[in-house]
Amino acid sequence: MEDRQRRAPWSAGEGPPRHRAPPGATDCHFHIYDSRVASAPGTPHHPDATEAGYRALQQRLGLSRGVLVQPSAYGTDNRRHLQALESLGRESFRMVAVVAADVAEAELRVLDAAGVRGVRFNLTMPGVLGLADLERLGRRIAALGWHIQLNASEAQLRTAQEVLAQLPCRLVLDHLGHVPQLAGLDSEAFRIIGRLLDAGNTWVKLSGPYIRSQVGAPHYPDAGAVAAALARRAPERLLWGTDWPHPTRPAEAKPDDAGLFDLAMEWAGSDAVQRRMLVENPAEIYGFSRL
Repeated sequence: MEDRQRRAPWSAGEGPPRHRAPPGATDCHFHIYDSRVASAPGTPHHPDATEAGYRALQQRLGLSRGVLVQPSAYGTDNRRHLQALESLGRESFRMVAVVAADVAEAELRVLDAAGVRGVRFNLTMPGVLGLADLERLGRRIAALGWHIQLNASEAQLRTAQEVLAQLPCRLVLDHLGHVPQLAGLDSEAFRIIGRLLDAGNTWVKLSGPYIRSQVGAPHYPDAGAVAAALARRAPERLLWGTDWPHPTRPAEAKPDDAGLFDLAMEWAGSDAVQRRMLVENPAEIYGFSRL
């Protein structure tokens, strides 16, 4: 029974990570997919990845808390993820939603009460939000204590860097900021992210190393060099996430989440930085209780 419980769908491998997650450890990036919900035109759709599957992954990795991220596939229809948030439990889970640029204040208040703590701009996929919406929507959600979660390419970071530096709300960058390889630490994206971190209002997720890595599994050393450099530069603004069910990876090539967790712990370095990334920083961004 124990092995079966640890075998999570859409994740290679079966055993637990070598590193033990501390109490309160938070997965700041995962999705739910449901074939009963239609996908938006032009977006990829993943086979069913439900709350039960995520619970199996959570148990395998020894995690305590999580953050649901509305995928581009569902546009501004947040209902399935709000349902998952309720099912998983709002005490230990939060959500990042996608909303229209002209979303009503009443809807923002309803989402806030449900456990939403940010708005995602996924500029790498067709969607309802673009660079032109950053400042105005950022100003509106700042009053709620929310953040903007940004998934953007190097070219998009370059275009938006001045706006991002002046956002009135916090900014969270997905997937190592999409620092391109092979340029890595010498890329313009890394320099822009460094300036944003130094300004004190930006956080970066150590997630999805496979997205930009040119070296690949199992160690992703090129992406790992970026992650380790970010950990040295701003440990107080690191977050971590699984990106389960890894929608950018084909079904036959899903990564080993336990292995990815161990890599992230090694990139973070010390126990103190690991705890900041897994427990303390997520509590600050998503409003979890302090441990």
